[in-house]
Amino acid sequence: MSKPTLMVLFTSIAISLSSFSSVAALTLDKSQSSVNFVSTKNQHISEQHTFDNYSGQLDDQGKLTITIDIMSVNTLIPIRNERMQKMFFNMSEYSVATFTAQIDPALTKLQAGELKRTTITGEMTIAGNTAPVSFDVALIGLKNGSINATTVKPTIISTTAFNLDDGVSALQQVAMLQSISKAVPLSFSATFSQ
Repeated sequence: MSKPTLMVLFTSIAISLSSFSSVAALTLDKSQSSVNFVSTKNQHISEQHTFDNYSGQLDDQGKLTITIDIMSVNTLIPIRNERMQKMFFNMSEYSVATFTAQIDPALTKLQAGELKRTTITGEMTIAGNTAPVSFDVALIGLKNGSINATTVKPTIISTTAFNLDDGVSALQQVAMLQSISKAVPLSFSATFSQ
């Protein structure tokens, strides 16, 4: 085989491998996903909130990365959004929260309609503080290699674990509340598509 022919062959293989790698990575589809958390004030008043802007990727080796834009916190009350951004999340210094995990690569290749239940354990970083967090999720394979992951039950996030208790106290004081719970249920539904 001539050198030019070998060069063409190797180039074709390299391009094919590059294309496979890019196809294998799944990207979070924000239009088909949601991130929700619940706050409880004065012991008995619970309210559901969302983050409206986030991104993520799941590669074929099972590496999962999620990034949440703190600016997108949505409590349906603008002044409360602003207070949470500044006083709780310290957004001027930490504009995003992240979650990273390594999952079984086989779970990234589910067939359409195939359902698996698993626990995803990784590290979450909020306001510069990192702690281990686990989510019990149901995974279902969708068309065209897409995957949906939905929490089976909320994961309780401790504000203490992320050194956020001072922020809780500041919010409680400015809103003149008797209490704000330091246990925050977090749930999500995330669709990853090619």
